[in-house]
Amino acid sequence: MTMYEELVARGLIAQVTDEQEIKELVDNGKATFYIGFDPTADSLHVGHFMALCLMKRLQSVGNQPVALVGGGTGMIGDPSGRTDMRQMMTVETIDHNCECFKKQMSRFIEFGDGKAIMVNNADWLRDQNYIEFLREIGPHFSVNHMLAAECYKSRMEKGLSFLEFNYMIMQAFDFYKLYQDYGCNMQFGGNDQWSNMLAGTELIRRKLGEDAYAMTITLLLNSEGKKMGKTANGAVWLDPDKTTPYEFYQYWRNVADVDVPRFMRMLTFRSLDEIAEIEKWEGSDMNKGKEMLAHDLTELVHGKEEADKAQKAALSLFAGGAASADVPTTEFDASEFEGEGKGLVSLLNEIGLVSSNSEGFRTIEQGGLTVNDEKITDKKMQVTSDMFKDGELLIRKGKKKYHKVTIK
Repeated sequence: MTMYEELVARGLIAQVTDEQEIKELVDNGKATFYIGFDPTADSLHVGHFMALCLMKRLQSVGNQPVALVGGGTGMIGDPSGRTDMRQMMTVETIDHNCECFKKQMSRFIEFGDGKAIMVNNADWLRDQNYIEFLREIGPHFSVNHMLAAECYKSRMEKGLSFLEFNYMIMQAFDFYKLYQDYGCNMQFGGNDQWSNMLAGTELIRRKLGEDAYAMTITLLLNSEGKKMGKTANGAVWLDPDKTTPYEFYQYWRNVADVDVPRFMRMLTFRSLDEIAEIEKWEGSDMNKGKEMLAHDLTELVHGKEEADKAQKAALSLFAGGAASADVPTTEFDASEFEGEGKGLVSLLNEIGLVSSNSEGFRTIEQGGLTVNDEKITDKKMQVTSDMFKDGELLIRKGKKKYHKVTIK
């Protein structure tokens, strides 16, 4: 099976502009491809996972990844898939976020001479002369055509700012620059990026002619990446300070049975034959599949040692063992639990086990909360100092989500 055939079999490809050409490039290690990452936070999250794994796969057979961080486009904000305008960030914040991205990407792809490269579109966008840019690029874009793009159509009713309207032009210019400066002949992106990516190939055609256009390939990734990693309390981050290795492991350990083989195909490096066998598992057997998925992905992001620790902690807790140091922990001053103590639902909110008081009350009503292995039924329960065992309190929400509270 060729690399392109494997990408298709793993469910990673949704649409391409020229399938025969991409097969030739990818299968023979001739692709110099880019994927863009706008620095909207100081950490990548699970939504970026599919793209990072794809870069790793393609690099393994000789293709060259170009990781483009959006130090320029990040100052505008991509309107795709959004109902409102992104919050404006300072230049300092954007630059800091870009630096954080490279450290995390280094776990997936290898940077260096003749290997992957990282570029920042701030280098060519921030110092652009506005009039010169309009004269050079503006004539190649039809406003009518742009407004028909899905990324803009969804925003027209609520209002689309002129600031965001420029995003497509800037992203198209990125591909044009990468093609000229690095010989980048392929771009990848999620389904919400299709219009922006096609604008890039069209700009190359108009500026450099049909020969250059024939060398540019646009690949639409499966949209699953955007859906991954969303929880009631926000995103699942790749930064261990934001999402601990244990929490990361538990996120994947708790996915639905039906999702296990699908996520294995998309994100792990297990063979398709092995995954096909796992797909036949049912009931309790699939729990082993979930553990394999969780360990594989935690090892990929945080290393084998952290993955082993997270798995050991999870198995210990599942078996009713003692609270592990790897379980998410929040420390409080002991004085907060003296006297009448602190309301349990309020505590759940503070440590992030629930996203609202109503969710906390509902969890207790449904019998889904235990404190030190005792099921809680009192929605107005107060947590007091005498409930702590050796300064620790172990809270479990549902069957598998744990949090340890300590006092000092």
